[in-house]
Amino acid sequence: MLMALTFLSLAVGPKAQAVSPPPDGGYPNFTTAEGTNALQSLTTGSANTAVGWFSLFSNAEGSFNTATGAGALLFNTADNNTAFGAAAILFNTTGINNAAVGAAALLHNTVAEENTATGAFALSSNTEGDFNAATGAFALWVNTTGQRNTATGDSAMFSNTEGNNNTATGNAALGLNTIGDQNTATGAGALFSNTTGSSNTAIGSDALSSNTEGGGNTANGQGALQDNTTGGGNTAIGSGALLQNNGGDYNTALAFFPWVTSPPAATTRAWASVPATTSPRPITLSVSVPASLVRT
Repeated sequence: MLMALTFLSLAVGPKAQAVSPPPDGGYPNFTTAEGTNALQSLTTGSANTAVGWFSLFSNAEGSFNTATGAGALLFNTADNNTAFGAAAILFNTTGINNAAVGAAALLHNTVAEENTATGAFALSSNTEGDFNAATGAFALWVNTTGQRNTATGDSAMFSNTEGNNNTATGNAALGLNTIGDQNTATGAGALFSNTTGSSNTAIGSDALSSNTEGGGNTANGQGALQDNTTGGGNTAIGSGALLQNNGGDYNTALAFFPWVTSPPAATTRAWASVPATTSPRPITLSVSVPASLVRT
C-alpha cells in the first residue's frame, strides 16, 4: 500500500523543473565551456568540454576533447584527449588519444599519442613517447621519448627517459632506469638502480635492486640477486638467492630460508640435511625431508 501511494504521489506531483538559473556554458555542436577564456579559439571543433581557466584555449578544429582544470589542454589542437587536473596535458598540440588525471600529468606532451597518466606529475616530461601508461604520483616522471612502458606505483620508473617496453609495478620499481629496455620489475624497489641494463626480470621487493648494467637476469624472491650490479645471465629463485653476487655471470641458484629449531629425521635420500638453526640460513639446491613424508 505504501509503495502504491508513493508511485501515485510521483505520478500526480508537480511537473519537474529544470535547474534555475539554467547552465550558461552550453554552446552549439555539443560544446560546453565554463571558465575564463575556455575554448576561446574554437571554430569548427565539436563535442568538446572545457571547464577551467584557459582550458582548451587554443583548440580550434579539434573534437571530442575534455579538459577540466586551469590550463588543461591549453595548447591542444588535436582530437580525443582527456585531461583532468591543473596543467594536465598543457603543452599538447597534435597528440591524440591521450588521457591524463592529476596535476601536471602529461604536462609537456606535445605530439605523442595514446598515453595514459594517472597521478600528479605522472609522465609529466613526456614529449614524443607513445603508448605509455603511468599510474601513481611521479610515475614515468622524466620520460621523454620512451615508448610502450607501463609503470604502476608511486615514483615507478621516475627516471626513465628513452627506455622502451619496460614494466614496473611497485613503489620506485625500476626507479633509476634511463635507457634500459624490456625489463620487468614487480615489487617495491625491484630493479631500482637499473639504468641501462636490459631484458631483466625481477619479482619481489628489492629483487635485483642494485643492478645497474647487468642484462638477461631473472630474480624471483625478496632480495634475490639484490647486490648484483653488472652480472648478466643469472637466475635466482627464492628469498635471498644469489644475494651477494655482484658481477658474476650465468649463475643459477635455488634458495630458501628455513626456520627450524631442530634438524629433521635423516632420510635415505641423497640430499644434504638441513642444519639446525634459529635464524635464516640460505640453502642452495639442498633439501631434507622428514622420514615420515618419504614415499617408498
